[in-house]
Amino acid sequence: MMAKQGKRYRTAAATIDRARRYPMDEAVRTLLGAGGEPKFDESVEIAVRLGVDPRQADQNVRGTVVLPHGTGKSVRVLVFAKGEKAREAQEAGADHVGADDLVKKIQEEQWLEFDTAIATPDMMGQVGRLGKVLGPRGLMPNPKVGTVTFDVAKAVREVKAGKVEFRVDKAGIVHVPVGKRSFGPEKLLDNVQALISSLLRAKPAAAKGQYVQTIAITTTMGPSVRVDPLVARTGAAA
Repeated sequence: MMAKQGKRYRTAAATIDRARRYPMDEAVRTLLGAGGEPKFDESVEIAVRLGVDPRQADQNVRGTVVLPHGTGKSVRVLVFAKGEKAREAQEAGADHVGADDLVKKIQEEQWLEFDTAIATPDMMGQVGRLGKVLGPRGLMPNPKVGTVTFDVAKAVREVKAGKVEFRVDKAGIVHVPVGKRSFGPEKLLDNVQALISSLLRAKPAAAKGQYVQTIAITTTMGPSVRVDPLVARTGAAA
């Protein structure tokens, strides 16, 4: 099995000019056409290296974007809420809804069967005790990205519709899933355009020099294709 994957990877890599920076539309089409059909519907991810120093608080880049076509992944949403807000969350499609019971379950059992956590502000006193468990996994509700809110129904619907969070890592790179191979080039380009626009809006005032330095797009098992960063500087994805 591994040998077949290796062969497919080498075949795909042979069709990509590693020294070239492709226009975004050509990059996506090249990526999808490389190596033949995979045995599963691969995820597509974009990695953007930014000209920021993540060690500086005023140069952190963090935000959210609602991808027009979603990620192609079913997202499990947990909501910490009580009473009427708990009912609203359930009606909006949350997978798990609770209050002290869920806090206790996560604390005592290290239970993490969810992908996104949302909380009403009045629950953050209890949820805050989960910082050491949820924080390192990127699951802690945060008002900056809209996951601490009384409008839980809207928050749940947005996450289910394809809202994803992005955050620059220690190396100054943002990694974001932008869909599945089966989406095809048009839908993937729509999602990429939405992400690039959100990254540009999130540019810190303290960032100096070239903000978007490199862009690469890749599939789960395939090689990456380098993209001309001019698409971000001009705000165009194609």
